[in-house]
Amino acid sequence: MKIKSISIICCLLSSVVSAAGAKEQAAFPYDLPAEKPNRLLSAAVARNYDNYLSPRQENNELYSLFKYTELKGFDYNGGDGTISRRDPSKIIKENSQYYVWYTKRDTKQKPVGLSNAHLATDTVPSADWDLAEVWYATSKDGFTWQEQGVAVPRPAKPTIGWRSVATPDILKFKGKFYLYYQGFSEPSGLTDNDCPVIMSVSDSPDGPWVATNKVVVPNGKKGEWDQNAVHDPHPIVHDGKIYLYYKSDFDRIRGSKDRPQAIRMQGLAIADNPLGPFKKHPLNPVLNSGHETSLFPFKEGVAALVIRDGNERSTIQYAKDWVNFEIASVVELMPNAAGFFVPDAFTDTQYGRGVTWGISHFTQPKGWERNHSILTRFDADLSLDVDDPEMKQHNNKYSPEVHYSFGLSAKQKQRIAEQNN
Repeated sequence: MKIKSISIICCLLSSVVSAAGAKEQAAFPYDLPAEKPNRLLSAAVARNYDNYLSPRQENNELYSLFKYTELKGFDYNGGDGTISRRDPSKIIKENSQYYVWYTKRDTKQKPVGLSNAHLATDTVPSADWDLAEVWYATSKDGFTWQEQGVAVPRPAKPTIGWRSVATPDILKFKGKFYLYYQGFSEPSGLTDNDCPVIMSVSDSPDGPWVATNKVVVPNGKKGEWDQNAVHDPHPIVHDGKIYLYYKSDFDRIRGSKDRPQAIRMQGLAIADNPLGPFKKHPLNPVLNSGHETSLFPFKEGVAALVIRDGNERSTIQYAKDWVNFEIASVVELMPNAAGFFVPDAFTDTQYGRGVTWGISHFTQPKGWERNHSILTRFDADLSLDVDDPEMKQHNNKYSPEVHYSFGLSAKQKQRIAEQNN
């Protein structure tokens, strides 16, 4: 008890000394110091030096705008909801051209929706990624693409993935190519999307791909955070091993007011061989937010886009040790399901150079009534080899129309009217 009292007194004295010192020191300088100044600092200003690669936003190598360009070469049947392309892989360059793999759905009807999954049939999808296959396309310039066809078709029932194979990512390791993806054995929405990671192997990015038809990264045990889902497999070569990052959905009770939506966090599984076995990291989950996985080697460590969901959404984070991530920047208009062109994703680099472009997707570009997704190109400056001041601008302004598109719902307007009365 004495020790605790002494500790409290010391903390109080320290606060008094700090406050007294702060009163005596000169005002913070007009010219922002490039290095952390040797003076008493508020928590916010200290964080500006300790947590970021630069105290100035435009000098932060892990801060960027994202600029979007419509892709050429993909047909969406007039945007009627019957054709969808989404969840692109990382992009690789082989045979003097770029390759990307993605989820493609080509059905006679648009999805009925997760809440109506009981209405799905062998030809009617429940979700945008239901009744889908893994397709691929190639490009010389990254803007105009030629769809090459199916890379991984749905296998015959009851093999894992017979209902849908989706959300692929690519790995090149010791001269072979590996596609990791999720295998669905029922329409999404009937349960909590139990879709384990399975894979196919090829000697060429053009195939043919041979499916192993085995679970590569299993779900967690009952009661564990990833018991129901191992989504978005994302492999990178590091330290001679396969570092496979993934996302899981958890802590959701359907119909609950307290927990209406799933919590999404990201984990890491490591293997010596692309075929496994993969061992999950004991500190999982290693990222507390993010709807999709998107990472790239950067300097000694790895950087991650933390997309859409969670307390730390819309951030780029960095882990020098590949496990313990810290926020490196806060960004706007982040690409959904970003698949970067990562030249050193598989070279086992000791000092990652960063990335400048990739492919992501837009969901429901024509609204819910024509539910589908389209692929788009995005560009950024998250590279040590590029200096693009335009990509480092900030304080962007958006039109009133953009803001009004997020207006009050009918239910909210009714609530306000009742309050006014």
